[in-house]
Amino acid sequence: MASSQWKVLSYPWFSVNFYQILQLAALLCLAFLLLKVIGLCYRRKELVNALESFPGPPSHWLYGHIHHFRRDGKDLDRLMSWADKYPNAFPLWVGKFFASLIITHPEYAKVVFGRPDPKTSTGYEFLIPWIGKGLLILSGEKWFQHRRLLTPGFHYDVLKPYVKLISDTTKVMLDKWDILCSGDESVELFQHVSLMTLDSIMKCAFSYQSNCHSDNDGSYIQAVHDLSYLIQQRIRTFPYHNNLIYYLSPHGYRFRKACRIAHLHTDKVIGQRKNLLRNKEELEKIQQKRHLDFLDILLCAKDENGESLSDEDLRAEVDTFMFEGHDTTASGISWILYCMAKYPEHQEKCREEIREVLGERHTVEWEDINKITYTTMCIKECLRLYPPVPSVSRELSKPITFYDGRSLPAGMVVTLNIYAIHRNPCIWEDPEVFDPLRFSPENSSQRHSYAFVPFAAGPRNCIGQNFAMNEMKVAVALTLNRFKLSPDLSKPALKLPQLVLRSKNGIHVYLQKVS
Repeated sequence: MASSQWKVLSYPWFSVNFYQILQLAALLCLAFLLLKVIGLCYRRKELVNALESFPGPPSHWLYGHIHHFRRDGKDLDRLMSWADKYPNAFPLWVGKFFASLIITHPEYAKVVFGRPDPKTSTGYEFLIPWIGKGLLILSGEKWFQHRRLLTPGFHYDVLKPYVKLISDTTKVMLDKWDILCSGDESVELFQHVSLMTLDSIMKCAFSYQSNCHSDNDGSYIQAVHDLSYLIQQRIRTFPYHNNLIYYLSPHGYRFRKACRIAHLHTDKVIGQRKNLLRNKEELEKIQQKRHLDFLDILLCAKDENGESLSDEDLRAEVDTFMFEGHDTTASGISWILYCMAKYPEHQEKCREEIREVLGERHTVEWEDINKITYTTMCIKECLRLYPPVPSVSRELSKPITFYDGRSLPAGMVVTLNIYAIHRNPCIWEDPEVFDPLRFSPENSSQRHSYAFVPFAAGPRNCIGQNFAMNEMKVAVALTLNRFKLSPDLSKPALKLPQLVLRSKNGIHVYLQKVS
C-alpha cells in the first residue's frame, strides 16, 4: 500500500508516475546546465574575439593565468614580467570563461579614466554585501547625485580642523611605540597604523569619539582584513562567482560573519549620531555650520522631494567610507614608513625639514602641511612604488579605441594596474630606484598626466584624496620627528595585492627615539 502511494499520484484530472517527475526534474536540470555551458562558451568566444589584437602570456586550458598567482609576495613581480614582455596592455584570464584587459601604460589609462564607466560587475559586486551600493559601487545618475552630495564634506574649510584631530590620534600611536621600542624586537606597523587611521576617520568624518586605538579594539580591523582576503580569493576562484555555491561554502560563512562584525561597528556610529540629532539644540547647531562633516551631510541630506537618504543608502556610504577612509590610508602610511626605514639618507633629510618647520612643537598644524616639501616628494615617491590600491577595474559602457588603433567592445572589463603604470620604464627612468626628485615641480610638469595615479583619476577618482594626503603628511612628520626607523632585514615585507596593498608577513621596522 505504501509503495503504491510513492509510485502513482492520482487526482481527478491527472495521474503521473513519481519516477517520471524525478526524470523530468533531472532533464530540466540538465537542460539548464547545458544552457549555462552554452552561454559560457559563447561568452568565451566573444572574449577571445575581443582580445585577439592583444597578445599576452600563454594561459592554462582550465585555470587561465590565475594559477600563477600564489600569494607568496612575488605576484606583482610576475605581473611586471608580463608587462615588460607585452607592453601597454595584455589579457589576463581567470579560469576559462572570464578575462580582463590589464592596462599598464598611462596613455591607455587616460582613455579609460577619462570616461565615467561603471566599476566592473565581477569583483566589485562581491563587495556589495559588505559596503552596499555606495559611491564606490554606484554608477549613472545615482552615482552623480551622491558624488555631488558628498563633495562638500571634503572642502578646504572642513579638512582644516581635521589636522589637529589626526595629530592627536597619531600621538596616541606614537606613545604606544615609545614603550614598544624599548625592547630589542622590531615593531609591526600595519596593525597600529590601521587603528590610528580608523580612530582618525571616526573622529573627523563621523564626529565619533571612539578611542579605538587606545582601547586596542581590533575586531573591526580584523573583519576588514578578513573581508579583503575573502573577496580577493572569491575573484580568483571561478566557482565562487556563483552566489549559491559561495553561500554554502566555508569561505562564504566566514564572509558573512565578518560582514556582521563590520556592520555592527558602522550601525553603532550611525545610531549614536542619529540619537544626538534628535536633540533640537544639537540639530540647530549642526545646521548653522557653514560646512558639515561627512556623516552630518548624509543625515541632513534631502532630495528634490524633501526625502532623506534611505537607511540602505546611508549605511552603504558609511560602510564605504569607514573602509576606504582608514584601510587605504593605513596601507599608504605603513609603506611610506617602510620606505623611510629602507632609505635612511632620505629619512634624515625629511627629519631635518620637519624639525625646521615644527620647531619645538610636537603637533602639526594646518599651515605646516604645505611647508614640508621634500617630505611630500618622498611620500609621493613611496606612493608610486607602493600604491595603496594596486589596481582598479571598469566595465566599458561603450566601445573604446586606444591611441594605437586597437579597440574593445562595450561590456569588456579592463583593469588599470596602477602598480605597473607607476613602474612603467617607458615613463619612469630607472623605475625601481627610490628618487623623490621625480616629484619636483620641474620634473612633474614634464610627465604624462596619467603616469602617477595613486588615487585613480578622472570623474571617478578618490573623493577623499586630499584628506588622505593630509593624514599621511601628519603621520609621517610626527613619526620622523620622534623616531629613527631602520628595517628589520630578517622580516622583509612581501607585497600582497588585495583590495589594498598589504604585506603577507606584516611591515616590520626597528624604532629608536631621537633626541
